[in-house]
Amino acid sequence: MKHILPCLLALCVSTHVHAAPTISKRASEIDPRAKEHPEIDFVFTDKKGKPQDLQNASVDTSVKLQGKLVIWLMGHSAPLFERLNSYGLHAIQPHYANKWFGIIPAARRDDGKTLGDIRLEACTGEDVSDVVSIPQPDSMMERSFQFVKWLAKEHPEGKWEQFIAQDGKGLRWDKVIVSGASHGATTSARFAKHQKVDRVVCFCGPRDNYDSWQALPSATPGNRIFGFSHVLDGGWTADHYCRSWEMMGLNQYGPIVDVDISAPPFQNTRRLITNADVKGDDKRAHSSVTPGGAAVKDKDGKFIHEAVWHYLFNHPVDQTGSPTPADPDCVKDQQKKAR
Repeated sequence: MKHILPCLLALCVSTHVHAAPTISKRASEIDPRAKEHPEIDFVFTDKKGKPQDLQNASVDTSVKLQGKLVIWLMGHSAPLFERLNSYGLHAIQPHYANKWFGIIPAARRDDGKTLGDIRLEACTGEDVSDVVSIPQPDSMMERSFQFVKWLAKEHPEGKWEQFIAQDGKGLRWDKVIVSGASHGATTSARFAKHQKVDRVVCFCGPRDNYDSWQALPSATPGNRIFGFSHVLDGGWTADHYCRSWEMMGLNQYGPIVDVDISAPPFQNTRRLITNADVKGDDKRAHSSVTPGGAAVKDKDGKFIHEAVWHYLFNHPVDQTGSPTPADPDCVKDQQKKAR
């Protein structure tokens, strides 16, 4: 089985990826209401004058389009966007507040509530947190909306207007997939608790291991949330990810599946892991689950997780695995563990 598995995975999805043109525009040039928030390093330029608010988008109009928009809550990733576009997905990377984690006071960071509140305010612009002040024009939701409006006007061939709500006041979130890695994965999951979306894809996340927002009632059903982690990732070895996955109820949709010894559709689960060879490097392990320089390749130089990435963004949400009991070895009370 181990000998034929790579062949099975390779047959599941085409590895041919066509790079669609990247469309870039600064948030500060799109919306005059946009402001800087230097107290949380949410700025338009860095100290050397390099733009920090550049937003990116792409769509491949040569393939059959799904009519879904991926909002990527991390820095722009050309390898990821190329794959998303090859699946027939539109993709954007908005500029939003995501550098505050190392700036806020440690006591607030670890109080079990602040992180989730800041993430929600960064996404919505609603006054949720007393630690930050992020108005609606500077929220992820509004900057994504303004970016899509600009794209619809300036690049009509991409048919971006399909993602704008009928009243013209926001996005059609039922057509949106939110995704990110690490910090972005955690913010994606927190946002999906508040706003129903089409799908959530979490690479190496979610974290916030002292917070409890993961157990809140969710606007987005659990069968629409997918996670993928490497087992050497510090977030995995410290039980951050398994904790979040179970608190969000993902164990109701199948077991944790090792993609290295399983073929698509991976028991229709929502929880995927890998033990691919990263030379024992936990830092590389953290980034290896997303397309890019840290991702693992086979002897022919091809990424080994193409079928996994395709599954995460395309597997029918109504096809789920069987419920599995909670893992007693996954530490849920991380505050107690830290004491």
